[in-house]
Formats: sequence, structure tokens, C-alpha cells
Amino acid sequence: MRITNDQEFKAALAALDNCSRRQATAYLIRQALDLTPDTRVRAGLDLAVRCDANEADLAVAASGVNSARVATYTQCGHDANWTCQASHFVARAAQECVKPEISASGAWEAAMQARMARICQAIAAGEGTSNREAEAQYRALEAYLNSKEGQP
Repeated sequence: MRITNDQEFKAALAALDNCSRRQATAYLIRQALDLTPDTRVRAGLDLAVRCDANEADLAVAASGVNSARVATYTQCGHDANWTCQASHFVARAAQECVKPEISASGAWEAAMQARMARICQAIAAGEGTSNREAEAQYRALEAYLNSKEGQP
């Protein structure tokens, strides 16, 4: 499946079942995981990709991810620290993945938060912003969907 724009991207997310949508969303966020040093976010995403994750485990992960989000918001709230802001957006994106049910709109929200993280990184580096992250997400979702095609 070829994805070339946000409309196709949203449709592809909407067509997935809950577990596949959570896995795909976690896969998208993992592309921005280098922008946060917080292990709670990584642990949340590691759990999110498991279809056998139960609600209790997801609730624990959600609490950790939320704490990471709040910590980064507090840290960068007073300064325009773009690196810290990028970490905040990654944590915010991960929040969507550790919910027992992830809607298509929640998956879209997570993808947008991950894009915002990359924009913050570009600003911190003094680079201009572009559509690179959207295109990277299109390729990542395509790769995920292609890997699922051969599975039962």
C-alpha cells in the first residue's frame, strides 16, 4: 500500500483493528524516541506493541508516560527549550499508545505529536521546517502494513 498524503495516512490507521492500530502508532512514535531520554516513555511503547498487554499493565505504563509528559512540560514551560519541548511531544504521543483502546483519531493525534517533536528538533538545530516527518511517517506506516500482510 502506498501512502502519499495525510488523508491516505488517516484512512490506513482507521482501517486497522485496535491492536494493530496501537502497534502501528507505537511504531510511528518510536521513530522519534531518540528525542526523549525518559525510560518511562520507552517502556510504555515497549508494552504498547504487545497485543497481550492487559489493562492493568497499560494503566501502570500510562501513569509513567504521563509523569514523563508532565515533567517535560514543567521543565520547558518557562524557557523556549526546543529540545525539551521535543521530548514533551514524544511523551504526549506515547500517551495515546498506552490506552486500552486507541481510536483512529487518537492514532492521528499521536502521529501529529511525533511530527511536532521533529519540528522542535529542527528548530533547536537551527534548521527550517519541512514536510520530512510526514513523509517519514507515510513510509513507516507503509512498512508496518506491508509487514502485516504476510501474517495471519
